[in-house]
Amino acid sequence: MLFDLDDTLFEHRGAVAAGILLHLDRLGGAFATGDRTAATVLWDALEEEHYHSYLAGALDFAGQRRARAQDFAASFHISLTDAEADSWFDDYFLSYRASWRLHDDALPCLDALTKLLPGVHFGLITNGDPVFQGEKIRRVGLTQRFEHVVTSGALGFAKPDARIFQHACALFDVPVEEAVYVGDRLRTDAVGAATAGLTGVWLDRAAASAAPISPTDAVDASRLGILRIETLAELPVELCWQP
Repeated sequence: MLFDLDDTLFEHRGAVAAGILLHLDRLGGAFATGDRTAATVLWDALEEEHYHSYLAGALDFAGQRRARAQDFAASFHISLTDAEADSWFDDYFLSYRASWRLHDDALPCLDALTKLLPGVHFGLITNGDPVFQGEKIRRVGLTQRFEHVVTSGALGFAKPDARIFQHACALFDVPVEEAVYVGDRLRTDAVGAATAGLTGVWLDRAAASAAPISPTDAVDASRLGILRIETLAELPVELCWQP
């Protein structure tokens, strides 16, 4: 059983929203008096844009953080130098880290799967920097739950590249067809895993499903037999019904 980390087990979006608002309150001035909903939407959009630039190799890890801070400040008509942007993001990160927690259904799901599937092995596949993702895993108490953690930053290729899923299966010495992968992104996680030969499960949490599914993703999900669940509590039940 292989899992994604952010927004599957770890409540990343909630921590981002809480972290940026706390950071803006601490900064004060124009940052604290603007539209708070618009601020969280913008910060989330900038993360999507620049973090994917990092995954694609267009920016390094520090560079994508710097770009997010500079673009966000620019929306308030504030210009940040590279050094100021680095400091700005470091201060935000303290607020973000203070908001780290697991989704409420994460640990109960792992416990239920352990009972349902005696001898099951758990692993993580996450797009990101190994040091940064490792810190999250340690702070929320997942270290002892997973035998292997695979990060795109360590391998040099990211989901949905089939190689990252195949690498994880090789670590467990199991054929891809005997592995299940669960993630919150349809294309990156579920379709990517299923294309590599695993059973792909799309965790379509209500908070993350506002964007419409593209026709291509819908066709691929149907063709590959993607399983869809809305909470991790459904996963043990769904697996019980699979042949």
